[in-house]
Amino acid sequence: MKYKRVDETLLKYIEGYEHRKAYVEPFTYQPKDTMIHVESKNIKEKIKRDKVIGSLREAIERAGIKDGMTISFHHHFRAGDKLVMMVIKILSEMGIKDLRIAASSLTSAHEELVEYIKNGTVTRIETSGIRGRLATEISKGILGKHPAVIRSHGGRARAICEGEIKIDVAFIAASSSDCMGNANGVRGKSICGSMGYAKPDAEYANKVIVVTDTLVQYPNFPQSISQTLVDYVVVVDEVGDSKGIMSGATRLTSNPKELLMAKKVSDVMLATGLFMDGFSMQTGSGGAALAVTRFVKDEVKKRNIKLSYALGGITKPMIELLEEGLVDTLFDVQSFDLYAAKSLGKNEKHVEISADFYANPFNKSAAVNKLDFVILSALEIDKDFNVNVISGSDGVIRAASGGHSDTAAMAKVSIVVAPLTRGRISTVIDRVTTVVTPGSTVDVVVTDYGVTVNPRRKDLIEKFKKAGISLITMEELRKISTMLLGTPKDIEFTDEIVAIVEYRDGSIIDVIKKRNE
Repeated sequence: MKYKRVDETLLKYIEGYEHRKAYVEPFTYQPKDTMIHVESKNIKEKIKRDKVIGSLREAIERAGIKDGMTISFHHHFRAGDKLVMMVIKILSEMGIKDLRIAASSLTSAHEELVEYIKNGTVTRIETSGIRGRLATEISKGILGKHPAVIRSHGGRARAICEGEIKIDVAFIAASSSDCMGNANGVRGKSICGSMGYAKPDAEYANKVIVVTDTLVQYPNFPQSISQTLVDYVVVVDEVGDSKGIMSGATRLTSNPKELLMAKKVSDVMLATGLFMDGFSMQTGSGGAALAVTRFVKDEVKKRNIKLSYALGGITKPMIELLEEGLVDTLFDVQSFDLYAAKSLGKNEKHVEISADFYANPFNKSAAVNKLDFVILSALEIDKDFNVNVISGSDGVIRAASGGHSDTAAMAKVSIVVAPLTRGRISTVIDRVTTVVTPGSTVDVVVTDYGVTVNPRRKDLIEKFKKAGISLITMEELRKISTMLLGTPKDIEFTDEIVAIVEYRDGSIIDVIKKRNE
């Protein structure tokens, strides 16, 4: 029996349906890029059952990248990433210009971007971190009239979710994918672990291209990236080098000075009164910060308690806590070593989370909002407790904002741990070169010369004194470093701004200027 269609004129008389369309036949109103063989008379031939494209260039062409567009990448492979340069090389060969790269972070693997900035392929960069030659050239003003934009991980997620960053095409490196785009970082020959920073990109980008070197049978599981978000899948020889995940910032230390500071941090944590059954914590990058987990492990065993959750970039010591039943859940936005990457694929309570879930300040509740402790590193700290983690004492960009300001703002107790001096350079100075984390959100500073508490935290000062923790003021630390190293000559800067530093809420907390050389 022939189907009797609804007369569209009839719909005009039904409230709320005045502008709706009447049914014609299957797929009449289906968006073109969600189907194949739309012109086919065979209905079943119109269904897209495979998204695998023959080459990366073909996928780029199909995605319709044009001059001036914004493309995004994630950095879960860290120094082992290969996708960024693959894509940019093709786009340059195609003659595409004036691109904005919105990457979760850029590493030493991306130094060749300098050449593509010089030839005009890339003119804007927005990221959490920049390192190596690329950072040096940006510090010298290579981007010209478009300063680099530095955001925290939570700030980047906020900017994407709020529509401040509009991604035209997201390129997502995955260690495995099936033909429909279900992708993860825990299967395949080049695992990277959590793909948390790619999740907001996949959800909000106009087009999503998953690139992998391991195509698996459908359906791929687990699904870090869902097929519902993916337009194209591309298979390449090597998407990334798993060995590059572990970097200097995530090393496990045997340095006596760093271990001493880590022990002081654990003493501070114990004295707060928050070190009890069900507490939560995150450790940042840097040897001393990461070493804190070792001392926490000893203390929770001694007290027969456990953590409710640990957060952030996850490392082997955190996995050991989980596997020994000392923490209930690990929230992993980025796996910081291969041990963690492998754990994510096998431990049920090792949970992959998105950057949005991790630290977006504008969502209804981010994971950082429940932190009791965060232990963070620093390049510089000033007398007002402001922290710099992005530029060196020479004014050159060299590191990353990461989740520093996100966690410091939300944890009940934020602890910054750093040596008073590094070589002939003081860590505690009068005024940091670049403010990334405002001093009002920093509670405690632990150095090899003692523990300093922000005067705002009178409650902690009282608790630490009762616990017998010897305290030193920031002014006293500054005097010691001056006695040891003298007063360094101020860096001279021009008026040219080479980078803008956004606070997690999108406000501008500082700018980085070009050095006067």
